[in-house]
Amino acid sequence: MKLIVPSLEVIESQILTIRGHRVMLDSHMAELYGVETGALIRAVKRNIERFPCDFMFQLTEKEAESLRCQFGISNLRSQNGISKKGRGGRRYLPYAFTQEGVAMLSGVLRSKRAVQVNIGIMRAFVKMREAMIAHKDLSRRLNDMERKYDKQFRAVFDALRELMEPPPAPPKKHIGFVRDKD
Repeated sequence: MKLIVPSLEVIESQILTIRGHRVMLDSHMAELYGVETGALIRAVKRNIERFPCDFMFQLTEKEAESLRCQFGISNLRSQNGISKKGRGGRRYLPYAFTQEGVAMLSGVLRSKRAVQVNIGIMRAFVKMREAMIAHKDLSRRLNDMERKYDKQFRAVFDALRELMEPPPAPPKKHIGFVRDKD
């Protein structure tokens, strides 16, 4: 039986920045590993000494709400914090794993799929880090060139900086009924 490992693009789309760290949420990790989120967390808690706070942390209510609003990530916690077995929902706030925490998971989850998924995740983290370094290097070079050359090229440098900026976030779609104002 051949293991199906998610593509780098799929993994990269699940890497978020929270508290200044690039992280993956426990529910995304569980989905990639093909296990239930609760099972993943139980395995982590059985080996909690392997997960210091710079490897894994639990989101606050505010952070979870922000993710729900910003990224449309649903089911981060049930409305009142109580969920019934078999009906979905969460009983706790999500956990976020840093790159080091993801690497540590390979020692806790010992399946062949977990090893392959971890390799894919590590590649995605490295690719993102390389892109950030390249962006910083390009920005530094542009600053050097700007200082070196005349002001006649300022428009060119301004245009290049504008092209380097990430595109604006797409407008959020309104969900629900909108009543015309008369």
